[in-house]
Amino acid sequence: MQIYFSPEFIKEDAQVLNIVTDDNKPVGYLAFLMEPEKKKMYVYGMLQEEGVCEDFKDLVKPYLDGLTKLKPDLEVYSYLSVGGKKVEVGSESEKEE
Repeated sequence: MQIYFSPEFIKEDAQVLNIVTDDNKPVGYLAFLMEPEKKKMYVYGMLQEEGVCEDFKDLVKPYLDGLTKLKPDLEVYSYLSVGGKKVEVGSESEKEE
């Protein structure tokens, strides 16, 4: 099963992306909140299907890396889960909390 981002809400300092299957069935979400004044970015995401964990990581990592390249001075805090279990994306610019 392929998964994709489907934008729900996009502003300069915040984004909410639905994660959908190729049948357009929602299976999770990804949210970014940026506080440029405090030099912080928060990333929260949840995916229901454990069977697509690696696809989730492959989808999120380049997107997160792209955002951090746009604003390299931001410290990144994230919490991502698949099937209720925490997963780590492994981005160099990411700081887990």
